[in-house]
Amino acid sequence: MAQKETNGSNGEHTTRPPPTPSPLRFSKFFQANMRILVTGGAGFIGSHLVDKLMENEKNEVIVADNFFTGSKDNLKKWIGHPRFELIRHDVTQPLLVEVDQIYHLACPASPIFYKHNPVKTIKTNVIGTLNMLGLAKRVGARILLTSTSEVYGDPLEHPQTEAYWGNVNPIGVRSCYDEGKRVAETLMFDYHRQHGIEIRIARIFNTYGPRMNIDDGRVVSNFIAQAVRGEPLTVQKPGTQTRSFCYVADMVDGLMKLMNGNNTGPINLGNPGEFTMLELAENVKEVSWILCNCKPLFLQSLVNFGGLLTCLLNFAVDQPRSDSDDDREHS
Repeated sequence: MAQKETNGSNGEHTTRPPPTPSPLRFSKFFQANMRILVTGGAGFIGSHLVDKLMENEKNEVIVADNFFTGSKDNLKKWIGHPRFELIRHDVTQPLLVEVDQIYHLACPASPIFYKHNPVKTIKTNVIGTLNMLGLAKRVGARILLTSTSEVYGDPLEHPQTEAYWGNVNPIGVRSCYDEGKRVAETLMFDYHRQHGIEIRIARIFNTYGPRMNIDDGRVVSNFIAQAVRGEPLTVQKPGTQTRSFCYVADMVDGLMKLMNGNNTGPINLGNPGEFTMLELAENVKEVSWILCNCKPLFLQSLVNFGGLLTCLLNFAVDQPRSDSDDDREHS
């Protein structure tokens, strides 16, 4: 049955009922596994999402990734598993699979990567999202888009609520990402209104944790990389600017709750608490001191106390040791 929703400027819009999913969903004698597609699933957040989805024995997970920023190493524990499938695929090309849910994460999220090829970035956001929405329409799947806090641009409102429309620059060097995500959100709602697609939109704020790319240019990885290499931590003046940082496991929990809940979104996902850059640098400095001066068994007992230490341990594992490090013990 069609539903009506109100738009403040255009009056009422009629939303069609969602497409019918696979008949297996309604089988009385055979309970099929939930088939879930994760685009960008070899990336930082995507691979942690895959780990969590695979914990449920009723899930079959398909990852589509072109490995521009993602890595097979992030998924190596699942390769060969009977409920897991990995496809090298660029979402700017159509993908024909039978799935029940789509987590659409595919897009470089670091300025270093998305500014490397801005046209490709905006094509990934726009054409890639169109292709995933077309797939969702064909198979009757629910689709979740990971958007970004960057849709708010250079905000004049702090903190930003989901009702804030932003203060944006459509022609800047970062616009391929910011505006691409804004168009992707527009496409999601237009498919929802016109075709009845079940959509979910998450606006992700700063996230950190294991498997971050140490050279991605973002502040947490920059500080950690400098600490691991024994370099001074570089803080841009004045140092009092604030950011919020959400640990990746919490972000994944939020994405899954949004997908399986009843709220269409957009929903801001992040940590409401904020650090100044000086506070963050000091925290990284303290934890790096622990890494360099404590015994391995003690380090292992500290891992569960915070994701920052986990990041440092993860990055330090493959760092070459110099002769001057012989009197130190590393995990």
